Amino acid sequence: MLQSSRTQSESETNRLDTLYGTETPEGIDLTAQLAGPVPRILAYSVDLFYRSLILLALAIALAFADRAGWGIWLLTSFFLEWFYPVFFEVFKGGQTPGKKAFSLAVVNDNLTPVTWSASIMRNLLRFADFLPFGYCTGILSMTCSRHFQRLGDFAAGTIVVYRERHKDGVALPDVSPAPPPRGLKLQDQQAIVSLTERSSELSSARQQELADLLQPLTGKSGSAGLQQLQGIGRWLLGARREK
Repeated sequence: MLQSSRTQSESETNRLDTLYGTETPEGIDLTAQLAGPVPRILAYSVDLFYRSLILLALAIALAFADRAGWGIWLLTSFFLEWFYPVFFEVFKGGQTPGKKAFSLAVVNDNLTPVTWSASIMRNLLRFADFLPFGYCTGILSMTCSRHFQRLGDFAAGTIVVYRERHKDGVALPDVSPAPPPRGLKLQDQQAIVSLTERSSELSSARQQELADLLQPLTGKSGSAGLQQLQGIGRWLLGARREK
């Protein structure tokens, strides 16, 4: 009876736990805090407000353009509805303005940065999440699924997590972003991102040890190899400007 009660308690704890974790082939643990339906709905509301402001301003500007203005407005409305989130998710580290306001970000379910194909897939399937009205299906799916995924997330293999704002004491390495080599595997992206984000928590010796495991990617050893990996990590996290 005690064993059964303990098993039931552990099962309930697992269902309530919002900590999502995965492990890379190199043995590096990656964890993230999953975002539930409420902050995601609030973030969507902020993005909807911004899109509505843009369309309102455009409607006023094109008020005297007759049919041509109406056509421009419809095209803009179409692109804002379907590609506004894709643009920000791919180029802004998985964060639309609404998600950024609530420290949320879209990532692949292995915690690597979201890709073009995954972002397009999850956003095109919003029409299914909208059915029958008001995103009822999407809200129901997020509420019932273990990782708060709507139908678009299931199809694209994505999740929405909290992204902590880096404080002064836990800043990312002060290196220039560097584009990753072509054909970089997802598990290697995981390892590089984790190494970059945890640079302030790990000792120099430990960072060097982990960097040496990825030496085949950089062709460099020592501090030069570590610095290059950190630059790639900053790029994968959304940084694009050279220092």
